[in-house]
Amino acid sequence: MKPASAHLSRRLTTVEYFTFGFGSMIGVGWVVLIDDWLARGGPGGAMLGFAAGGLLLLPVALTYGRLVREIPDAGAEIAYSEGVFPRAVSFAAAWTMVLAYAIVCPWEAVAIGNLLARVFPAMNSLPLYSLAGRTIFAPRLAAGLLLTAMIAAVNFRGIRTSGIFQDIATFGLLAIFALFTALGFAKGDSSNWQPLFARPGPGGAWLSILLVLQIGPGFDPRHFGRAILAAASIGSLFYVTIVAVASFVFPWKQLVAGHLGTEAVFERAFGSRAIARMIVFAAFLSLLKVFNGNFVASTRLLFGIGKRGLVHPALSRVDPVHGTPGNAILLMALLTCAASFLGDSLLVPITEVGSLAVGVGWLSACLAFLARSRRRGASAAVSDRALALSGALVAAAIVAMKIVPSVPGSFTRAEWIAFALWSGLGLFFWQGRKRRPAPGFAPGVGRREA
Repeated sequence: MKPASAHLSRRLTTVEYFTFGFGSMIGVGWVVLIDDWLARGGPGGAMLGFAAGGLLLLPVALTYGRLVREIPDAGAEIAYSEGVFPRAVSFAAAWTMVLAYAIVCPWEAVAIGNLLARVFPAMNSLPLYSLAGRTIFAPRLAAGLLLTAMIAAVNFRGIRTSGIFQDIATFGLLAIFALFTALGFAKGDSSNWQPLFARPGPGGAWLSILLVLQIGPGFDPRHFGRAILAAASIGSLFYVTIVAVASFVFPWKQLVAGHLGTEAVFERAFGSRAIARMIVFAAFLSLLKVFNGNFVASTRLLFGIGKRGLVHPALSRVDPVHGTPGNAILLMALLTCAASFLGDSLLVPITEVGSLAVGVGWLSACLAFLARSRRRGASAAVSDRALALSGALVAAAIVAMKIVPSVPGSFTRAEWIAFALWSGLGLFFWQGRKRRPAPGFAPGVGRREA
């Protein structure tokens, strides 16, 4: 029986391309991890680390922008490397990149309970079990599972519904962000920034920046074709501003010692519970959009892999009514729900693997662009090649920071185990592929699918 529609619905506006790009960068770390960022680098190290990360990502993002124009395909990395690398290599790069998006989903499903518990203490009741020293509570788990079901339902309804959802969450966050940062800079004191770096001396300053660079924001590159500079620039500026204002209104050493979140810092600085709840609501909107953005990215990439017969073709099925990858959405929802039961303590090493996954995906895309430009010969712009080469070097550096043991912040045993398990799952899916391309599919031909 012939599958339903072979093409995905693509009805996104330029604004929605921006909100998906920006939305994949900004989660809830700016509320719950501000103490970790400042502990790593201090105000100066954190701000310079995020700013440098944004600048270093521009060659990667600009290269993706050119690839999007040349090959506007839902498969992203798998489409770019198609016909350039062997099928197994293309699959490995794309499967690794799926992890970069997919791991965000269970993390946000777990984070929703953490966030709600800051306003509703009852979320920390009815303990179920403990893993790695952390208790999993029934209300928190239920909140994560319900949120996953909601995100899956929104995505199943269609990319247009998902885009509207993304717009509301993104611009709601930016409006509240503008309000509380203005209040913070009006009230704070620059003396709270001292000392600027978490470690003394020039060497300590560089180490502070390096440790923050490793947690710099990623992005969903497929939505950068039309709104690349706006999304990348505003995303990096967001992180720099959050670090600046949180450490401006409250002494950052006390913030780190007390393991305070951004909302707690503002509550103490202003003596107002209302401003804290406003920040938590902004974080809630941020959580929704990053969950939705990465859910869209992971399911579309799974669809692209399935479309090329590199896994079981069931993943390439498109719902005939809504034009969405129904089976890919179902698979991602099930994986997210299953991982949510692990709690945040066991998700930490998996999340660290995401940094490596991002680097591998970006490296494959930049190398594929260079290979394609060599085939075009003199018609390929030298500036485009230089951008792609710079992007490849940045991506290779990200990979090296995670796999070279002597680099601070590199993989521990737990991260290698998590990566091996994901690779094993990929091998399982690879074994279910068709041995030949699906009928009617021409390798190397880009499809215009969002």
